[in-house]
Amino acid sequence: MGKAAIKGLFYSCLIAATFILAAITAIAGFSGNVSPTDSVIMPLLGLAVPALLVCNLIASLCWGMARKWWALIPLAAFFCNWNYLTSVIQFHSPKEKTPSARHLKIATYNVHNFGDEITGYSCKEMARYMQQEHVDILCLQEFGNNRYFTADSIRKALSHWPHVLTLQEDSLRKVLPIAVFSRYPLIHERFITYPQSANCSMLCDIVAGTDTVRLLNSHLQTTSVSQKRGKWQREMASDDARREIRAAKDAAETLHGNFVKRTLQTYTVGYFAKNSPYPVIVCGDFNSLPSSYTYQYFSGFLKDGFRTAGNGYMYTYRYGKKMLRIDYIFHSNELEGMSYYSPTQEFCSDHNPVIMEMKIR
Repeated sequence: MGKAAIKGLFYSCLIAATFILAAITAIAGFSGNVSPTDSVIMPLLGLAVPALLVCNLIASLCWGMARKWWALIPLAAFFCNWNYLTSVIQFHSPKEKTPSARHLKIATYNVHNFGDEITGYSCKEMARYMQQEHVDILCLQEFGNNRYFTADSIRKALSHWPHVLTLQEDSLRKVLPIAVFSRYPLIHERFITYPQSANCSMLCDIVAGTDTVRLLNSHLQTTSVSQKRGKWQREMASDDARREIRAAKDAAETLHGNFVKRTLQTYTVGYFAKNSPYPVIVCGDFNSLPSSYTYQYFSGFLKDGFRTAGNGYMYTYRYGKKMLRIDYIFHSNELEGMSYYSPTQEFCSDHNPVIMEMKIR
């Protein structure tokens, strides 16, 4: 085979790879419309959307530098994910406050047990920052203590928010704890657990003067990737093909099982939100990208606070090349977003806090 033939074959392979990549990316753009209970592949494609978008941009750039019209193919696939793109990139001008309206500022933060550090420094610094930001409602996930920095010490550090909703002591061994700290009274509290899961949600109504707002603070099913990554990497790095296949199969089954659990948990939270007699705020660590079924479900009847009041690029998980947005604040139409941001803070967690100010209409 001559050089010209080899060159032609290589060129054809590049074109074929470009089309395959673009096709997969375009399909992934619709993955959030398919429930994980109905498909194994689509949720996995949704999980890959950030990486697929980067690959398409690189492919488009390479073809563009070669002055080939094939650059349009990955570019078209990139924009097939417009819904995802607008869920992580927004441009809103600052909104002026209305003096006569009641404003509510809420924060959600997976604090990762405050880093399990024993002095309480992380918790105190987080509390100081939230006070500085004038946060009214503080929703925490993975709200754990230890024998050195006890639950009483945490409450003292967060005493700026006098109304507290936490789990009872006998529940702490069964779930990843969550909590709500508030400047306003909390009523009608309800703790929601899920079968075969350590994750949970918390419902309460916030009484802000003459207004009442329903709050659902949730920590939805974890991916279990962090817990099993080491095992999977060891098996994939082995020379035994059977071990590699077993690791890949176990990873896919674990991810899909948790996709299904998260979907059922999403329906539960959605039920309480849809049947609320008051305006609703749904927030927390959803362990789901904007390409997921969970995100599409909530955005089907609630507003994504970032879309209504955010600005710039949004991510909430500090690792993963800063490409993962998995923490959210959704709200009903009766609430108007004023600002929404996720400051990069390294108090104690692998997450950033998410803070939103809204106006009660």
